[in-house]
Amino acid sequence: MMIKSILITGANSGLGKESARQLALKRGVEKIYLGCRNEARALEAKKDLEKLTGKNVFDILIMDTSNLTSVRNAVKKLPEPVEGLIMNAGGAVGKSFNDKTIDGVTEIFAANVLGHVALTEELIKANKLTRVAVYAGSEAARGVPEMGMKKPDLKTSSVEEFKTIIDGSFFGNNKDPMVPYGPIKLMAALWMSSIARTRPSIRFVTMSPGGTTGTEGISALPVVKRVVFKGMFKLMSALGKMHTVDVGAKRYVDGLLFDKYPSGSFYASKKGMSGAIATQGSFFDVIDNHVVQDNATKALQSYL
Repeated sequence: MMIKSILITGANSGLGKESARQLALKRGVEKIYLGCRNEARALEAKKDLEKLTGKNVFDILIMDTSNLTSVRNAVKKLPEPVEGLIMNAGGAVGKSFNDKTIDGVTEIFAANVLGHVALTEELIKANKLTRVAVYAGSEAARGVPEMGMKKPDLKTSSVEEFKTIIDGSFFGNNKDPMVPYGPIKLMAALWMSSIARTRPSIRFVTMSPGGTTGTEGISALPVVKRVVFKGMFKLMSALGKMHTVDVGAKRYVDGLLFDKYPSGSFYASKKGMSGAIATQGSFFDVIDNHVVQDNATKALQSYL
C-alpha cells in the first residue's frame, strides 16, 4: 500500500527517527511530519534525516503528547491531512513519571496513551487522518518474564479499575516506572481495538517494536535497575533475543504499509521480545474481549 503523508510522534530520535528514515525511502512518500517536543532537537533530526536519505520530505510539528493542549494545538497547525500516523512517543518518561498532569493522570500515562488518544480523535474530528494508524505496543502488555515484567493483574477489567491505572492509584506507592508500563500499554492496545470497531474507514494496528537495543527507553529508570536492564540487554542481544532499532522501526513501517495486519489487531513478538511476531490474544484473553476493550476506552474518554 502506498502512503503519501505520515505523522510520527517522538520522531527526533530512536525508533521514531528511524521510522522516518525508512519511510522517506519508500516509493510515493511525499511528506513526513516529525512530531517532537523540542524544536532544537527536531531541527537537528530533520537535518540529519535529510542528509541520511537525500530527501526533502520532512516537516516539523511541535507536540508534547503528555500535554493535551499541546496535542490539540498541533492538530490545528497541521496544514493538511495525513494518510498515516505512527504513535511512537512515550517510554518510561523520567523521574516524574508518577506525577499528575493538570488532567489528573500520571505523566507516564499521558505521554504514552492519553495524548495519543486525544491526537487520534482530534485528527479524525478535523478530517486529518484518512487511512491508517499504528500505535507502539509492547510485549509488556502481556508480561515479559525474561525482563521481570509480570502479566498485568486485572481484577475486574471494569471502567473504574482502568481509571485507577490512568491516575496511578492501581500501583500504590510505586517508585519504578516499569511497574505501570505493562498495564498502560495494555490499555492502549485495548483502546486501539475498540476504536477499530467504531471507525471502520481507518485501519488501526498496535505493533510492538520489540526489544530494541540503542533506544532511550531505559534512561529514566532508577540507577540500579538501569544497570540491571543494560546487563540483561547485552546478554539478550548476544543470545539473539533482542534486535537493533532498524528492525524495531521496520515493524512500525510494515504495520503502516501492509494490509495483512488487519484493523484492531495487536502484534508483538511470538516469544520473548524478538523474532517472529504474532497476534497477542492467545497470551492474554482480555486483549480480544470487546467488553474489556470498550471499558478501557470509556475510562480514557472520561479524562478528555
